[in-house]
Amino acid sequence: MTAPSLDILGIGNAIVDVLSRADDAFLAARGLNKGGMALIDTATAEQLYAAMGPGIESSGGSAANTCAVAAGLGAKVGFLGKVADDALGQVFAHDIRAAGVHFPTAPLTGGAPTARCLILVTPDAQRTMNTFLGACVTFGEADVDPAEVARAKVLYLEGYLYDPPAAQAAFRAAARAAHAAGRKVALSLSDAFCVGRHRDAFRAFVREETDILFANEAEILSLYETDDFSVAMESVRAEVEIAALTRSEHGSVIIAGAATHQVAAEPTKLLDTTGAGDAYAAGFLAAHTRGLSLPEAARWGSVAAAEVISHFGARPQADLRALVGA
Repeated sequence: MTAPSLDILGIGNAIVDVLSRADDAFLAARGLNKGGMALIDTATAEQLYAAMGPGIESSGGSAANTCAVAAGLGAKVGFLGKVADDALGQVFAHDIRAAGVHFPTAPLTGGAPTARCLILVTPDAQRTMNTFLGACVTFGEADVDPAEVARAKVLYLEGYLYDPPAAQAAFRAAARAAHAAGRKVALSLSDAFCVGRHRDAFRAFVREETDILFANEAEILSLYETDDFSVAMESVRAEVEIAALTRSEHGSVIIAGAATHQVAAEPTKLLDTTGAGDAYAAGFLAAHTRGLSLPEAARWGSVAAAEVISHFGARPQADLRALVGA
């Protein structure tokens, strides 16, 4: 079997993020679910974009953020995701490649425009995301190259990609290709509302295809339809090799077989929670694919997440390798 040439291959929605500050009244006036992610149509996207204050635009999407952060930690990373052959698509491709990520997916021509996520950050640092998926919805099995999947030690999938129907088939095809090549499959549940929309499908994918699961407390409780974290812990223990469960300021819990590791959160000043889970997964996988211990992988995840939430935006502004001591 050929040795992997990548540490991580992410598959997810290729989205240009637009971040802007807003107050609770702005959200309430538009019926927006604070702290969640809603899918919006073209008209709503245009109206909301026009109403938003000054914004910061950058390549984004959950798995793409994870890939960029992991590359910043020294991991060899690739990403598959669909953009359009338009200006925003070119921005996305340039940004993610500039971050050191291999991005081979061909752009969509003559169809929907590149996706964008309008992110409103309130003074309490919560982010409310409104996503127009655009070209993302066309990502399907044909975009999953088994040779690219086989190159990576770990295939990393974002739960948000479950919303477009074609992507669910792509998920399965990618997971099969990874396991056929002797690789591991990692899944991030992404969002508790997303779990609620696709709970049965997620439960089946976790049980049948997932080796490493990332979830925050709300997501894992939603997945197993319980309000007891200990019940959720034991449920996931029986279904995956490794579960990395984040609990905000209470740190993270790593479940692996009979072992349970409690890892403290890194002290930080909370300014913007956008990308916290993405950065945690990046740190964890960058360390794990190096062969470091699970508690050390969780520490890398916590360091990366703490750096990202200390400023506006989902990408690091400090040298993460120096922060983790790599």
